[in-house]
Order: sequence, then C-alpha cells, then structure tokens
Amino acid sequence: MKFTVLTLFPDIVKAFFENSIMAKAVEKEIIAYDLVNIRDFALDKHRTCDDGTYGGGAGQLMMAEPLGRALDSVNARKKFVIYVTPSGRPLTQNLAQELSHKDELVFICGRYEGIDQRIIDSYVDMEVSIGDYVMSSGEVAATVVIDTVYRLVDDVINHESLEEESYCDGLLEYPQYTRPVEWNGMKVPDVLLSGNHEEIRKWRLKKRIMKTMANRPEMIYEARKNGQLSQEAEKMIEEITEMVFEKRQPKKKRRSKKINN
Repeated sequence: MKFTVLTLFPDIVKAFFENSIMAKAVEKEIIAYDLVNIRDFALDKHRTCDDGTYGGGAGQLMMAEPLGRALDSVNARKKFVIYVTPSGRPLTQNLAQELSHKDELVFICGRYEGIDQRIIDSYVDMEVSIGDYVMSSGEVAATVVIDTVYRLVDDVINHESLEEESYCDGLLEYPQYTRPVEWNGMKVPDVLLSGNHEEIRKWRLKKRIMKTMANRPEMIYEARKNGQLSQEAEKMIEEITEMVFEKRQPKKKRRSKKINN
C-alpha cells in the first residue's frame, strides 16, 4: 500500500514514516510513501501558497493553483484523495478497515483556514475528521489517519493482535499486565497467573464488557444492534447490570425491637 502526502511541511510527516513499526513496514516494502512539498508548485519567487478569503473573514486560505498542480503531479484524479478536516466523515475503526483495502491513498494536509473549495470539488474523494475539534496542523491529522489505516494492512502487525484490540468487535480492550507480578502494592490478577486459558479468556471478556459499559456504553448498544455480541457476552452483560443495580439499592435499616421495662 502507498501513502502520498501533499504538505507545506514534509519534515513533520517524514519523521512518522522513519520510525517504529512504520519504518519496518517500509523496509519490508509492505508500505511505500511519497511526500510532496506543495511550495514546489508555487510559481512566484516567494513560493506563495495562501491568500486572504473572498467575502472577508479572518485568516488565510491555501490557494487552488499550487495545490492543484501538486495534485496533478501525482496523477491524483486517478487515485483516492482524502482531505482531513473537522467537517469531514468521522474516523472510525470501520472506516480505517475500508481504507486499508485501497492500493494508494493521497492526503491533502490543510493549513490556516483550510483549502480552496474548488480543490475539494475537483479532486477530493472523501473528507475525514479525526474528532470534534480544530487543529492547526493538517499534517498531524493526516498521520493519525495513516497510522490507523496502515497497521491493518496484511503483514504489518500480527493478525491475532488486531483481533483483540479495542473496537474490533464492538468492545474496548481488556486490562493488561507485565512484569513484575507486584508493583507498588498492586498485584497482577491471580487468574492471569493461573495458566488456565479458558478462565483467562472469560476474565478478559468480562473486563472488556465492564470497561465498555463504564467508558463507552453506546458501543454496547451498537454491538447489540449489529449482532456482534455472543450469547456468552450477553449473559455477562445481564449479570454485570444486575450486580450494579443491586449495589445501588439503598440498604434497608433493621428495626430495633422496643424493650418494655
């Protein structure tokens, strides 16, 4: 799979491709990348890529001309182009799975107030948002999407690891522990030291459910609606719900018997 990134600051993105798991994937030629400096396609001596907006308003906007030439240089009209923007489609694990099956993704990294709408209308196949907030760096936002996608490409990460991650089946990931067995008075749960794989599996499933119910209850609703949960998981949800309900019930005060003297 190839990632092509159009940016005013290629060094920001370059560091991401040259480190950690991504660097290994590039070395093994599972992943390829190309960084395109949009300023190289500006024709004036100052390499200008932004200007004020028509109609007034604060801030500068990335111009269509240099960005359009940069996109043409990578034959973008025949590829899948993504513009990362707060007004785009929310990034989810399902969307990342969808994008991981593309042969090549071209990313436009916005800056300032964004990019000229005519670029979006002419080149962009999908606008993607990494969250309900605004950033100054399209480069950081683009690397978030790339990081979410590339790890799902075959042979980048062990398939078993991906199966047990958060969001893979409608639940968050279970708590994990490593050496030492005891740290600051806190011990690794006994079940994880037992060697009983079936009990460990049940414990992990229960912890996943409890964590999802506490942190992201809407995910339980969606998983149920989509039929993602097993009968075992459904039974655990009922047991956990009942246990929580009982804990919240006020304890009845015992009446003391009146003693007549």
